[in-house]
Amino acid sequence: MAKSEDLARIIKGCKSGDAKSLSELIDIYSGRLYGYFYRLTGNRETSNDLLSELFVKLVEKIGSFKDGSFEGWLFKIASNLFYDYLRSRQRQEKSFEVLKSEFESETTETKQSSDERIDKLQVQLGRLDRDTRELIMLRYYSQASFKEIAAMRAEPIGTTLSKLHRGLKKLRELIEH
Repeated sequence: MAKSEDLARIIKGCKSGDAKSLSELIDIYSGRLYGYFYRLTGNRETSNDLLSELFVKLVEKIGSFKDGSFEGWLFKIASNLFYDYLRSRQRQEKSFEVLKSEFESETTETKQSSDERIDKLQVQLGRLDRDTRELIMLRYYSQASFKEIAAMRAEPIGTTLSKLHRGLKKLRELIEH
């Protein structure tokens, strides 16, 4: 993770069109953002596509970033891209439930190994509603703070904490059964 002064320098470089700065920014965030998309979609190709779209959006919108949490701003764009992706899938007559079923059948065919726990987690995450799954991914995969998540979701921090607590409880129940 880049120090805040390094990040400020990189962002300033990106705003001025410096390709090296953009490359540094991509290096810093591509792994976490790919993981965020993968945990939401369960599909590597889709995750790569969303990541590519995100960095195109980043180039287009970097000038609009002012002060505040850059990560929060970036993950909000990622979240919006994910929801745009879901809406486009629904317009193509594919419901989220069909995607979830395809995902669950794909991940349950994996062999017994340490990857099985990860697969089980992925399957159980897929059984949660979209809002809860995204909230858990923002907190634990993107490592966003509760305050940042509440700001991204335009809701009081208490509401965010309550939803996350209920979501984690539900996820635990799904994993244990």
